[in-house]
Amino acid sequence: MRRKSAKDSEERDAESVLDELYATAPPRFVSRREELAARARTEGRAADARRIRAARRPTLAAWAANLLLHSRPEESRRFLDLGQELREAYRTLDAAEIKELSKQRGSVVASLSRQAAELARDAGHRLSDAAQQDVASTLHAVLADEDAADQWATGRLESALTPPAEFPPSGVTGTAGARPKSARSKGAAQRSRAGTGTDAGKRPAGAKDELAERRRQKQERRAQEAREAAEAADEQLRERHAEHRDADEALQQARDRHEEARRQMTAAEEQLRQAQEELRRADRAERDAEERSREAADAVAGAEQAARAAAREAERLRGGSRT
Repeated sequence: MRRKSAKDSEERDAESVLDELYATAPPRFVSRREELAARARTEGRAADARRIRAARRPTLAAWAANLLLHSRPEESRRFLDLGQELREAYRTLDAAEIKELSKQRGSVVASLSRQAAELARDAGHRLSDAAQQDVASTLHAVLADEDAADQWATGRLESALTPPAEFPPSGVTGTAGARPKSARSKGAAQRSRAGTGTDAGKRPAGAKDELAERRRQKQERRAQEAREAAEAADEQLRERHAEHRDADEALQQARDRHEEARRQMTAAEEQLRQAQEELRRADRAERDAEERSREAADAVAGAEQAARAAAREAERLRGGSRT
């Protein structure tokens, strides 16, 4: 086993940083990019800092598609596999089979598009109708075009992808945009020759039957995988809806508790105000009573002094009358 070098570690660090960056919502992308680039420069990784600094902010739809890839790796892998098999099989399928697979393709794309919109909303960014259409367009491009699939598989899309008008014919490598009319015409002619040409006509009957059986089995596997992917995506969507409902209920309960606590606090403040007023009245009454008590004590002392003086005067007068 090859020993891991420091350069390998730095490369993995740069890749993980870029993965994180492209999963960051567009409004925070630039500030987060500057933070990560500055950290890399501080750590002495100048090349990584330049790579990070060169990253371009994705559109909201591209970010949602990146988020879908990072958050749903298993479904994304199955989706990429489905696209590869569809592109391989498209050249040999008849019109009925293409129609059936197109229905499945539309169902899977619709389900994954809804999941991307849910993930974006849960992250605090609701997708507009136009952005949701861009996500669906990107997913259609991933199914139809190998280059588009490779771009999405990196998880670092900067803008939405546009699917070609149809699946590419044999020997043609598509791009993420619509191809010119001449390329589409050439592809149609090649597919026509594949079904009616000399080579096809020279195949033995047994070989054609075996080929048809393999195609049928392969189609059934693809159809089953597509159904499973759609069911898994719908299940994920139902779970997200349930989580959202639970979160809304928890929020309402928290608001109710907050309102009840506010009412209790208002009542307690009113009780405190009344108690403080009662305390002030009691303080005044206590001071008044203390004042009256002192005045009464002074009056008692004065009366006692007058009584003693009167008693002495009476005693004196009784002694004089005896003389």
